This record gives sequence, C-alpha cells and structure tokens, in this order.
Amino acid sequence: MEYVQERVTTLHALTDHRPDAPTDRAAVVVPMTEREYGTLAAERVLSALETVAPARVIVPLRAPAERVGPFVLWLDGFDIDVETLWCDGPRLADLLADRGLDGDRGKGRDVWLGIGRAFDEEFVVVHDADTKTYSPAFVNRLLFPVSRGHSFSKGYYARVEDDSLYGRLFRLFFRPLVRALADGGVAERRRAVSESRSEPGSKPGGESGRKSAVDGRGPGIVEFLDSFRYALAGEFAATTDLVSRLRVQRGWGLEVGTLGEAFKHAGFANSAQVDLGRYEHDHRSVDGPTGLADMSRAVGAATLRAVENAGVDVDYGTLTERYREAAAGLVRGYETDAAFNGLSYDREDERAQVETYADALGEPGPDTRLPAWRDAPIAPGEVAGAARADVADATAEHCGAEVRDAGRLRSNGHHPPTRRGSDAAPGED
Repeated sequence: MEYVQERVTTLHALTDHRPDAPTDRAAVVVPMTEREYGTLAAERVLSALETVAPARVIVPLRAPAERVGPFVLWLDGFDIDVETLWCDGPRLADLLADRGLDGDRGKGRDVWLGIGRAFDEEFVVVHDADTKTYSPAFVNRLLFPVSRGHSFSKGYYARVEDDSLYGRLFRLFFRPLVRALADGGVAERRRAVSESRSEPGSKPGGESGRKSAVDGRGPGIVEFLDSFRYALAGEFAATTDLVSRLRVQRGWGLEVGTLGEAFKHAGFANSAQVDLGRYEHDHRSVDGPTGLADMSRAVGAATLRAVENAGVDVDYGTLTERYREAAAGLVRGYETDAAFNGLSYDREDERAQVETYADALGEPGPDTRLPAWRDAPIAPGEVAGAARADVADATAEHCGAEVRDAGRLRSNGHHPPTRRGSDAAPGED
C-alpha cells in the first residue's frame, strides 16, 4: 500500500474512513449539460449529495431552452437545495455581453458562473456529474485539507476500466508535456522575492503573506504541475477566498488552468491532493468535435500559459520533439504496468494518440480567461437575477407545453403523461 508524500501534501485512502469535514459550510458546484439529464451517473451523484447535506448545491447548466424545464423539474425531485443556473439564457447572455464578458462558452465558463454563486459559504467544492463510482465520501475527503489550513485541494484517482488503462489525455499528453518542460528547453526567470514580503493588510503565513510561490530559491510551476497525480481531474475544493482570486479558463483547459492559479495563490505549502479511489467516467473518442484531440489543444494552451505566466520561457522550437521522447518512455512504462496487472494494452494505438496530441503543441495564443470574481465587472447577484428570470421563463414554457399536450391526450381518450422517469431524455415522453 502506497503512502509516499509528494511536494504538495498528499492524502491517501489507506482505509475506508470518511473523515469529518464541514459540509454544512460548503457549496458544491456540479456543472452539467443536457447529456447528464436522468443518467445513472448523475442520479448517483445527486442521491449521494442528499446524504452529504452541503449548505448548497449549484448546478450550472448548459442546455438549449427546450431542455431547461425538464431539467429543473428533475433536479427538484432530489432532497437537496439545488440552484439551477442556466448558463445559456438570453438575459444572462445580454448581461455578460454588456459587461464585456461574452465569448466562448464551455465548461470553464459554466464553473466560473457557478462559483460566483458560492461566496456566501466558507468553502467551495467542484466536481463532475458523469462519475459512475461516486461516493458521498468524496466531498468530505476534498474538504478535509481545506478545513485544516490548506486553501486548495485536488482529487486524484485511478482510471482503470474494462481491463484497460484510461485517463489517456493525462497519461499520453499532459504528463509527457510536463516531463518535456522539466527535462530541458525552459529557462525560468528568477524573481527576487523577500520571504517577508506581503500585500497590505495580509496576515503572516496567510495566502498573501506567504513566501511567493514563484521564488527562485524553490521549486517552480513545472514542479508544481508534476506533483499532482491526476492534474486533469475535475474534482477540487478551495476556500472561497482563494476561489475569488482565480482567473478561469473558459473551456477544457479549466482543470490545468486552475492548477496554474493555485500555484500563484496557494503554492506548494497550501495545496493538497486527495485520493478518491478508483473512478469510472464516460469515455470520449480521440477524434470528433468533442474528442480528446480537441481537448488536447485547450489543455496544451492552458498548460503553456500557466508556465509562461509563472515566469518560464518555453523553447517552442524543440518542445514537440521533446514531448515525443517523453511520451515514448511513458508508453513503454504503461505497457509494462498493464502486463504486470493482466490488463490489455494497445501500444500502437497509444503511439498513434501521441502523434495526434503532438499536433496540439504550440504557443498558447490570446488570453481569453475570465477575470477573478474579486476583479470582475459584474456582481454574483446580478448573475443570479438574470439566470433566475431565464429559468422561470423556460420552465413556464415547458409547463405550458405539458398542459397543452395533456389536453390533447385527454381529448383522444388517453391519460395525461406522468413525470418522466430517470432514463428518459428531455422531450422523450
């Protein structure tokens, strides 16, 4: 059984213990899209949250108008306080555009809107809704380190399903990319930062009063990223003070972008990672509009932006070749590990994915991140008001349609429709 510490505090699931944690002082943000409606994985997550009893559950929802009503009614069926924040509503879109915050929509943007609604609580937990092996203990485990002095906590877990290794984007793209950055071709601009330097009003040892996370006398951003065992995990917890400081990537770069911000505001000393056991997620194909190849571009850009922002000069001329070399060594290790555990392993397919991901490497391009909430030109209450009105309109339209449908069914001698079961998609009565 493994219990080795990394450069960041690493908490291991050595037993089945569910640690005590202040769930009643935490808001849980669970981003969803229309594809999560009524799925067994999402049902399991929401049912588990009923037993966790957090202070609030916020569901940033990305879906077309006709799907919002059914979604809201489904969420209302759970015994938890759920705030559905429709991220695609017309009033909210107009409000964001008026404040210069319009732009690409994606998971990161949804989470940014959701965490803006969480500031009434002391802690924030963010996790995905497509986890088939979700446990109520996950929230407690993520919260435990932030309730004991850390300001940021990230989950990690094994991705082994169907007798195969998964977590391909992390194993075959992110990890070798970080290895390539660590092994050569970068020159860190050292910053002379005094240990005693602090921002006005900060407390010694606090998030602002600590020795800078980017200090030439200690490990830097590349070492920080390399310390996390599953950097692309969607599960993290933080103090609301730290969350209010985060600049957030709009799309699939959310997870690694959050790590870059955690390095800046929490550093090694105030970050932790928590063992969540073994996870089973929905799988994506490599190709296609929402496949791993597209995701790798966003993840690569977010990774390289994070290291550049932390004072690292990247040698882009040699980066792709160094990435390939690092990936080749890791593929050999994965193949041996799979054989050791009696798992299937397709070496040629993994090598082909490496070549696909290599095409994603390049300079990160324009910075389109959303601002930290403490600096945003908009208040969370304004977001709530616009989203609430949008949800009310969409739900009223849905209920009106159901009434009209019921009338037609009655006139034809049939019973009106009952509430949808958990296995139906919106509109599939």
